[in-house]
Formats: sequence, structure tokens, C-alpha cells
Amino acid sequence: MLSEMLRPAVLAAAGLLATTLTAAGEVKTPGYNHKIPEKIVTPDTVETRFGTLKFFDGMPDEATVDRLYDNLDLMRGVETFLNGIPATSVEGIRLGHLEMGADTSNKAILLDQLMDSAPLFLTGNTDTVYGSVVLDVGKDGPTVVEIPAGSGPGTVNDAYFRFVTDMGGPGPDRGKGGKYLILPPDYKGDLVPPVGGMEAEVDGEKYFVAKSTSYVNWLILRGFLVDGKPDAAVASFKSGLKVYPLSKRDNPPKMEFISGSRKSWNTIHANNYEFYKELHTVIDREPTSMLDPELLGLFASIGIEKGKPFAPDARMKKLLTEAVAVGNATARALIFRPRLDGFRLYPNSAWGAAFVGGSYQWLRDGGKGGRYLDARTLFFYQATVNTPAMVEQMIGAGSQYAYAATDQNGDYLDGAKTYKLRIPANPPAKDFWSVVVYDPQTRSQLQTGQTFPSKNNKRDKLIENPDGSVELYFGPKAPEGKEANWIQTVAGKGWYTLLRLYGPLGPWFDKSWRPGEFEPIQ
Repeated sequence: MLSEMLRPAVLAAAGLLATTLTAAGEVKTPGYNHKIPEKIVTPDTVETRFGTLKFFDGMPDEATVDRLYDNLDLMRGVETFLNGIPATSVEGIRLGHLEMGADTSNKAILLDQLMDSAPLFLTGNTDTVYGSVVLDVGKDGPTVVEIPAGSGPGTVNDAYFRFVTDMGGPGPDRGKGGKYLILPPDYKGDLVPPVGGMEAEVDGEKYFVAKSTSYVNWLILRGFLVDGKPDAAVASFKSGLKVYPLSKRDNPPKMEFISGSRKSWNTIHANNYEFYKELHTVIDREPTSMLDPELLGLFASIGIEKGKPFAPDARMKKLLTEAVAVGNATARALIFRPRLDGFRLYPNSAWGAAFVGGSYQWLRDGGKGGRYLDARTLFFYQATVNTPAMVEQMIGAGSQYAYAATDQNGDYLDGAKTYKLRIPANPPAKDFWSVVVYDPQTRSQLQTGQTFPSKNNKRDKLIENPDGSVELYFGPKAPEGKEANWIQTVAGKGWYTLLRLYGPLGPWFDKSWRPGEFEPIQ
């Protein structure tokens, strides 16, 4: 009974003590019983680059809500562009093949007179014979690719430009040729190949077996020049390249070869609103297992989802039209004014790595930094083909690349001006080296009065200096006496360039050899 009588007094004393402690230790926030940390409170007005955001006790007003949702959709539209480029780039290649009549996997586009500047193709080279095939293992099932002996580097990439397998020199056949078997993502058989493939026996035949994560895949093969000519490589592909469904191995369809040289055809994804339609085509066609839920969720947030039409309303279409413009501009900033860690190959140099980070999976710091997203965008906005052979130190095999868009003063390369570039003696390339000039608009070969806007030490008769170095010249007109070493540019247009080394050697990797810078000539 006494305890019941004391309870109110005890509670009152406790409340008084708590109030006293609060008063002694801190001033309570108005509207609260205690002090609330300022870092968790939203002010009534917030100034941003989007204007003034207004709140009533943390709740955004109607105008602010509309502004924030517009911004959210805009941001996700930009991120969809930057992260969707690998998918739409492969889709662009598929559409280019259809444009040329290559609508089945037994129809190969052959750059039988090399790739000139007529086709729109991201940073294609002028130095090897390309053989290009679009595979559809969703329609055809497991698909066989037979390649001839002596093929140069070849690669199969999935519909998101991820590595499936190499062929030729850097592939498991090691240039001896052989049969490859590409399995679809929904293959349920006994074969369980790792990334890159494995050798296995199937129905009494030996294959190099790889499994793709997508239905559509791109096969790109390269053949080397012999005596500066493409004839031997063309003949090898026409007699030895075969692509057919495994189910038709006893009676494979006849190969058809379509010449892609000296013809204008487009393989580049859209940079306007059409980009999102191209991406929707890919997402709707491929299995959801091709991409992780995070990426699929990003795309779905703007209306790109498998099994559903892409039909944004007028508001969303307007925002996406702006978003793709911002995304496109961002990709161009990454390429032409890169700030990425690891981009610069040398101090105070314009030369940088097209493949930044040293990982074909775009893993930063061995994966500790996650996916190097900006490096992936930098590469796929201007280039194609993803293979470990482009980043690993394969002495005497594979290929290495460097690109530059500015002169020694840091200014963009201008087609109205003349420049000199010194290639020091003994370039570290077992097979060949080349310099090719590209158009910054299309990221394809610059269209000039020259069929090939490039120089190749095996194809072209270059003038060498007494010490073995070579000086190349770039401009609207050739300096007198330098015609053999001149690459034409166009007044009123910019340009940039890639240096390629096929069969790179040690001095490239240890950087004891380095190219010169672009020197403007008065």
C-alpha cells in the first residue's frame, strides 16, 4: 500500500531529473522534447542548381515534388544512356549487318579490301581484314564456328559486349584453327565451360566450347596482310570460315560472304531519343539473366523492361530527350577531356589508354573499387571488342592501343592545321604498327580524299630518318616532299587518332619506348 502511494512521487522526481539533465546538457530543438542533430534536419528552403526547393517541416511542396521527380527521371535517363552503351553498340552492329543483307549467321561481312572510311564503324582499323558475323544462339541453338589456321586475333562478345571467347592467335587454338562451339544462355546439357571456354568432345568431335550470357553475339575475326595485301587473308576466310547450328553439322548451310569495303553502312548506336528504343529491343529480346537486377532496375525505372512496350508519355519523352543529350555530352567529355585515374600513359602527354584500368571486366583495383564505370563508357562509346588480349601483357601476341585528341599544347587537333608526329626508331611491334585518324563526331575513320586515313609500316612505304625514326604529317595538304608520310585532315573538322601495335613487345609495356607528341607546324 505504501509503495503504491509513493509511485506518483517517484515518477515526478524522475521526470524532473530528466528535464534538469536536458536543460543542463543542451537546448532542446523547438517543437521537440530534446535537441535534434542539425545534420538530419531539412531546412524550409534549400538552394540548388535546380532552383529553390521548399519544404513544410521536411515535406516538399507541390512545385518541389514536380521538380524532384523530373530530376530523378532525368538522372536515370542519363545513367541509362551511359550504362546502356555496350548493349546498344552491339545492337548497332546487328542492325548494320541487316542493312548489308547479313540476316543469318552463315552470312559474313568481309572487309575484303580492308576497312576504309565509308562504313561507319567505331574506330575500325585499316590494317587487317575483318570477318564479321552476328550469331543468334537463341534462334539457332548451339552454334559452331570453324576458323582457318593462321587467323589473327578473333573474339566473340555477348549482347552487352562482354567476353565470351577468343579465337585465332590469342585464342585456345593458338592460331592453328579449329572448331568452336558457342552455347546459348539457357543451355542445360553436361558442358559447363568457364569464361573464355574449354576444350571438349561433343559427338566424337573436338570443340573449343564457350557459353554466352545472351542470344545475340558478335564474332569478329582479323586476318593479317601478306606483302601489304589482303588477298591471302580473304582467301583463307572464304575457304575456311564456316558458321552453322550444331544441329545442322551434317548438312551445314553454305557460307555467303558480303563485301563491306567501299560501301557506306552504319553500325553505330543512336545518340538521340532513338537510343532508348534500341536498348529496349535488346532488353526485350535477351533473357533477364543477361544483366544483374540493379542494371535492369535502372532501365526499368524509365520504362525499358522485358515483356512490356516502351511507351513513355509526353513528359517522360521530353525528359529522356534531354537526358540522352546530357549523357551523350558526358561520354564525349570522358573521351576527349578524360580525368580518369590511369588514363595517361606518360607524364605531360596527350597519349592515353583506351582500355583504362587493366581489366576486361572493368573492375577497379582488382574489384575493391567495384566496376570502373567511366572507363567502360570511355571505351565503348568509341570502340568495339572486349577481350583479355587487349589488356594482358601478351608479349608478341594480341594488340595494344593508345589514343590522343590534343596536341602538345593541350589543344584539340584541328583539321585546318598541320602537325608532325615522331615515331621513334624500333617501335615495339612484332607484326606491325599503324596510326589511324578518326572523326570525333562518328568515332569512325575520318572521311577525306584518302581511301585510308592512316599509315601502316607494313603496307605503306614510309620515309625513315637516318636513325630509323619516322615523322608523320597531318594536315589538309602534304608538306612538300613528305607525301609518303602524310595523312590528310579536313579544314573545319576536328580529328583524333589511335596508335596500334600488333604483337606488342616489352618496351611498350615498360614504357622505355614512347611515341612523340603532336607538334603544330606554322
